[in-house]
Amino acid sequence: MNDRTYDDPSADGRLLPWTGDGGKPCYVLGDGTGYVSRLADQIESVQLGMAGALIDHAAELLTEHRLTDRELHYLARQLATSLREVKRVAESRGARLAVPHPE
Repeated sequence: MNDRTYDDPSADGRLLPWTGDGGKPCYVLGDGTGYVSRLADQIESVQLGMAGALIDHAAELLTEHRLTDRELHYLARQLATSLREVKRVAESRGARLAVPHPE
């Protein structure tokens, strides 16, 4: 089955790691093997990898105790963005775990 994307939150599909117009959630319907699902998998992988690297970088910066207010503000914004992305990945994967798969 091919993937079809939807920006209708009531659709019973996979939450995608990007948003639509106005920040609305986007979903894909399908069996998880289509192009959009594979692209979402790749993007999620990149987002999780970048989150790990950002955590390590933040830990290093915070142990130096020499951040300016501007640098600390930038770091906090990047961490918030990353946390939002990781939360979205967790919600998407958690929702897929709750769906029974035919055997």
